[in-house]
Amino acid sequence: MRVLLVHNEPVLPPSHPEADAEHEIRDTVATVATRLAVAGLETVTLAVGRDPGALADGLRKARPDVVFNLFEGLADDPATEAWVAGFLERAGVPFTGSASAALASGLAKPFAKRLLRGAGLLTPASFVVHRRPAPPCRLAWPVFLKPAFQDGSVGIDQGSVATGPAAYEARIALLLAAYGGPVLVERFIPGRELSVGVVETPTLEALPPSEILFEGGALGLWPIVTYDGKWSPASAEYAATPPRYPAVVEPGLADRLRVSALRAFRALGCRDYARVDFRVPASGEPYVLEVNPNPDLSPNAAFAGGLGAAGLDYGEFLIGLVRAAAARGTPAGASFPGPPAGRLPCLSPVPISEKATWTTPRSS
Repeated sequence: MRVLLVHNEPVLPPSHPEADAEHEIRDTVATVATRLAVAGLETVTLAVGRDPGALADGLRKARPDVVFNLFEGLADDPATEAWVAGFLERAGVPFTGSASAALASGLAKPFAKRLLRGAGLLTPASFVVHRRPAPPCRLAWPVFLKPAFQDGSVGIDQGSVATGPAAYEARIALLLAAYGGPVLVERFIPGRELSVGVVETPTLEALPPSEILFEGGALGLWPIVTYDGKWSPASAEYAATPPRYPAVVEPGLADRLRVSALRAFRALGCRDYARVDFRVPASGEPYVLEVNPNPDLSPNAAFAGGLGAAGLDYGEFLIGLVRAAAARGTPAGASFPGPPAGRLPCLSPVPISEKATWTTPRSS
């Protein structure tokens, strides 16, 4: 069986403050390729960057049985994550992970919160700000502010928690300038931060929860997971937020997390695997912060930690994803190995050429 590993080509220069988050994908791709090759699978890798035609060309050339989808979206255009999955769907190529609709829903945080509430799940009260001047904050202080269409903790630092109007307005201005709109403003939930991986093996199961420990109180740090806390090992915030696999939770909370994670997985229409992030206050009721339908599959990430805590072998899990995708097969009427001449379905209609580019407009 031939497996094509599709991933995003890093587009930010190494000196960019957010480059670490996207450059890590290369290590993950190498690890996944090695694990699949050990199992006797033929693997080919394909990096997709500014030119979307590379995906169509790569599929035609490799003619894979399955695509292992590790494409996380371009760092400066996160919507491309769902677009690549949409192209694979139209091309009729079986691929691992969630479908395009779930990926788009997970990225659009305000929409995801509506889906979660519709499923009867708790999620912090919120509103969105599209432009300046910012409306008066209608939530009690403190509030948490983040870009509404980013992931990987991009745009989150110690200034993300606002305790009054001045900090709130300044943060809105900063985020709109850096990432465009909208900005998601949430009620800040004090408490523990826990994550639960969900897998289809093939039955739907929740992995043991993992936890980010907050040890920066003496440094005056807010107990939040920032970009530096996730991606910058030399930072004080990284040292102050070590993970614990598995988390130490009492049985009642473990059951509430499991039920909520499975419900969230279904609410967003995820497939194969996902990660659900929670905030748990002293009351013990889990609040869903986010659902990540395409979580980091690095062996050092929280999802892999949950696999290990469940006694599941990381390599066997990856092989299982390939088998599940192959079993789904090629849909009837699919147009593999490529779209009609010169066009990319599910993307803006641009010619497949050396000058082709993604055409997502920036929000404002």
